[in-house]
Amino acid sequence: MKRLPWVVWAGWALSPAVQAHWLVSEAEAAAAQAAPTAPATRAVPAADAPRINLLAPSLTSAVASPTRIHLRFEAVAPAAIRPDSLRVRYGSFRLDITGRITAASRVTADGIDVAEAQLPKGAHRLFVEIQDTLGRTAERQLQFVVE
Repeated sequence: MKRLPWVVWAGWALSPAVQAHWLVSEAEAAAAQAAPTAPATRAVPAADAPRINLLAPSLTSAVASPTRIHLRFEAVAPAAIRPDSLRVRYGSFRLDITGRITAASRVTADGIDVAEAQLPKGAHRLFVEIQDTLGRTAERQLQFVVE
């Protein structure tokens, strides 16, 4: 059986499986919310480009923090998803938070599942990008509000 490392924080031992990971700081979130929204271009995805499906959270209502972010990647044969090509950017400035996401969860060809993503209260936009082995790129924008 593989032993998981434990993190000691303020005298408490937390298993990494239940530890929440801050994806953005309050200052980064405030700066992104204060910035004007840049005009978005509508790009037509390449034929047979991979798909990024959102399984959680539900975007129909506000979510609590920490929240689960669960994405499923789908490639069109004969291509496969390249997990190393994942890029996650945040807000109007498109701050690269890929390292923060990968520190909170393992990226596979099937997708990514961040069990407890900690975000400050307010509106958030994530831009998720993935490529397949044939070089086709998919991007998905996620917009949600944290209460």
